Amino acid sequence: MKKLDPKAFWLFLFNYSWSGWIVLGFLWANFYTLLSNFWGIAASVFLIILWVVWAKLAYNFYRYELREDGFRKELGVIWKKYVTIPYDRIQNVDIYRGVLARFLGLSDLHIQTAGSSYSPQGKFGMSAEGRLPGLSKEEAERVRDELVSRAKPSGHQGL
Repeated sequence: MKKLDPKAFWLFLFNYSWSGWIVLGFLWANFYTLLSNFWGIAASVFLIILWVVWAKLAYNFYRYELREDGFRKELGVIWKKYVTIPYDRIQNVDIYRGVLARFLGLSDLHIQTAGSSYSPQGKFGMSAEGRLPGLSKEEAERVRDELVSRAKPSGHQGL
């Protein structure tokens, strides 16, 4: 199985620490005395180290491959998730490049199937069933082209 681009670690770190920075900002703004003592500073440093370790683990456990039966990805540090999307269910493959991803030279691949699935990462709770973040621009285009060429139209389309 293939791993994501090594720069994807920075995407994971940003995503995992985003809510944590809000919490730390709230603490610093409202409980300055708490953070001015040793334990407050130690707790802040511990949280930052925890974010870095968690992002590194999440990056290391995120893998994907193009198999005979379909696209497969594995992710998760504590709870593992295994997703397989058969090629004949693939309807569309999109490449997204957000601001941070473009800065790092990375892309997100979104594999859409006939039915959408609920995911908190998409707008209004809807997201592509197969999301593959943190690919290099070239690898994203290569995987997209390979998925499109392997996708077969279903006999159930149309009238």
